[in-house]
Amino acid sequence: MKTIKNIFAIALITSTALTSCRTSDDSDPIFVDVPTATEFAALMDNALEDQTQNFQFNAEDGGVTFTSQNGVSIFINGSCLTLNGDPVTGNVDLEYVELFEKGNMLTTDKPTMGITPSGDKALLISGGEFFINATQNGQDLDINCSVQLGVPAALTGGPDNDMTLWTGEIDADGDLAWREADDATGQGGVFAEGGVYYAFLQDFGWSNVDRFYNDPRPKTTILIDVPEGYDFLNSNVFLSYDGEDTGLAAMDTYENGLFSEHYGQIPIGLECHVIFVTEDDGNWRYAIKAVTIAANDVITISQGETAVATEAQLTQIINDLP
Repeated sequence: MKTIKNIFAIALITSTALTSCRTSDDSDPIFVDVPTATEFAALMDNALEDQTQNFQFNAEDGGVTFTSQNGVSIFINGSCLTLNGDPVTGNVDLEYVELFEKGNMLTTDKPTMGITPSGDKALLISGGEFFINATQNGQDLDINCSVQLGVPAALTGGPDNDMTLWTGEIDADGDLAWREADDATGQGGVFAEGGVYYAFLQDFGWSNVDRFYNDPRPKTTILIDVPEGYDFLNSNVFLSYDGEDTGLAAMDTYENGLFSEHYGQIPIGLECHVIFVTEDDGNWRYAIKAVTIAANDVITISQGETAVATEAQLTQIINDLP
């Protein structure tokens, strides 16, 4: 949940001609264009569209199976589809997204933050994030039986029997978090067999095969100070934990000019990379800083530390982090 939204801040960010000023070494002011909230949101929407796969089938064919670009099998029974409570007949459009690497999780703004039993958020390690939706003539359909996924575990480092099924919740600010799904199978909604995760989704929307990141070290809260002119409306800050390729933590609060993970879930001594991202003329402006977490750390990112990349370039840069 992002906080401290006020009328002045929103009006400032969503204006059409914004600049921010910083000072160079010789004290001359340098003016930097910063994006509007709409421009930044469009950048993430475009990234999500780039990851979207589309299928079509006839509901009257009953059970059908599709295979995704990464080899995930998607089984859906057309006879279980309804529109306003009535059975569906005829052609159905299926929209599907799969995310396995932190680079794509970052550009689509789909980090792996799980809601703990206490209501806090903590990093999840993912066996894959998935979005599925069925429509007919542009109208969303409902389903009254499970959609089954067969996810190759090799895509995320091999089978992990601690994985369970999570569902995505998007709040009023557009932030995605994951809540553990009700156990419909007696196995956490997921089981691994023959190198494949089998997941049973009870509804359309976002789902995730996950487990909590486990680190016994004491935890702390950290703050991230980003360049002037940027905030929660036109930029994001993430943490990439070294050694974890399929998890991405988000700094999901903003207050007094600082991004934070305010739940106190970051391990002290953790080696990680802080990632700042925003929009720049249709591309990504970013900064990446390697840090070792100290108690109550405040990490500063300056405008001079940023660079510009395309979506494909940034995705590869993030995936190449240790």
